[in-house]
Amino acid sequence: MADSGNNGEVGALSFEAALAELEKIVERLEQGNVALEESITQYERGEKLREHCQKLLGAAEAKVEKIRLSQDGKPVGVEPLDPE
Repeated sequence: MADSGNNGEVGALSFEAALAELEKIVERLEQGNVALEESITQYERGEKLREHCQKLLGAAEAKVEKIRLSQDGKPVGVEPLDPE
């Protein structure tokens, strides 16, 4: 494949770069003018990119915190946004 991004390590990509590459892959596959073997290669790369994006989003969500307020509305600390 001629696209240099396909040979790169997925884990080294930022969320934005991985998402942009994933969008290009989806667009190419949706056009339907890619050979079968190349479609399979692209699909596999897309799956790795999707997993990487999901992992990065999960990590970002874990860092988001909700500010706790006292009875009088003053900040008193933080807690996880969505405790489970």
